[in-house]
Amino acid sequence: MQFNSFAEFINMGGYAFYVWLSYGVSAALIIYLLFASIRRNKTVLEQIAMRQKREQRLRQAAEKNMKKQGLSEPQINDEMIEAAVQHSTQASK
Repeated sequence: MQFNSFAEFINMGGYAFYVWLSYGVSAALIIYLLFASIRRNKTVLEQIAMRQKREQRLRQAAEKNMKKQGLSEPQINDEMIEAAVQHSTQASK
């Protein structure tokens, strides 16, 4: 379709309301999706950081508890600490 003037382009052959409304709705939805995605990404990253901090605290507590039980450093390994963290995580759910 070819237009002779800018006013004809804006009028869109008498269908301007529908054409520009559809462009507006599409643009609004794309902008909404952009901001919603950014906000959701930020929330997920914050949740991951909180979970990592919690797991670190649980590891430290498990290690401290194992030392209180009389286990020496060489006897405490990552598998034992990870098992204690998993047990604590499952108990909190």
